Amino acid sequence: MLFWNNIYSQFDPVAFKLGPIAVHWYGLMYIMALLGALYAAKWFVKKDNLGFTNQVLESYFIWIEIGIVLGARTGYILFYDPHVDYYLSNPWQMFNPFMDGTFVGIRGMSYHGAIVGFFIGTWLFYLKHKINVWRLLDVVAISVPVGYIFGRIGNFLNQELFGRPTDVAWGIYVDGVLRHPSQLYEALLEGLMVFVVLYFYRKFKKYDGELIALYGFLYSLGRFIAEFWREPDFQIGFVYGDWMSKGQALSILMAIASLLLYGLIIKRGKKG
Repeated sequence: MLFWNNIYSQFDPVAFKLGPIAVHWYGLMYIMALLGALYAAKWFVKKDNLGFTNQVLESYFIWIEIGIVLGARTGYILFYDPHVDYYLSNPWQMFNPFMDGTFVGIRGMSYHGAIVGFFIGTWLFYLKHKINVWRLLDVVAISVPVGYIFGRIGNFLNQELFGRPTDVAWGIYVDGVLRHPSQLYEALLEGLMVFVVLYFYRKFKKYDGELIALYGFLYSLGRFIAEFWREPDFQIGFVYGDWMSKGQALSILMAIASLLLYGLIIKRGKKG
């Protein structure tokens, strides 16, 4: 597995350049993630006869994509960035893709911040269109894991969010240190595993909204487990003892919120 172990030294995270702008594989995979989730949503709507038009889905995805980008970037600044005071004083710099005149892209996104932005975008879309938002959220729940697989592969190709030191045969050398390819573990646990469970469970759900609540719990579980192989953010380290990362702490909160939401949906459904 020598080639695999040393793949980072033989692979350029830049796919190609457009003049002074470098297009990274991560950016291409992000586009694949968005398209993968959108087309999965269209397929499930048609397959399960859920009653949403392609126009509604495409419009909705634009709304939530804006919310996700804004929430992910803001969440990273608030949860992880050590220069939070600077960004709060200069909020326009959060989305400045240039550093010292050089295009470097926007670096640093938080999944949990993206979730907040996603729900804000969904709420605003509901206020405008007055649709069955819980059924729509269930479509999202089963579609997003498809995109998430591409997203984590993008993290791997971009050589970021790498794992903890290891001696396993499939480890990847990062600056001379053999590490877990934790991005790929996350693609399996937070993407594929969540998708498979929801794919089969969707036929057994009784009430709209069950899938989005179950998604939140399953993602949190997968993320919590994967974080044991992922290197904690260097500027934060562990937030509790010598084992709990910030991602795990946020995942616990998200799992609790998801279980409460699931209980409320079941209770509301039985009353209805």
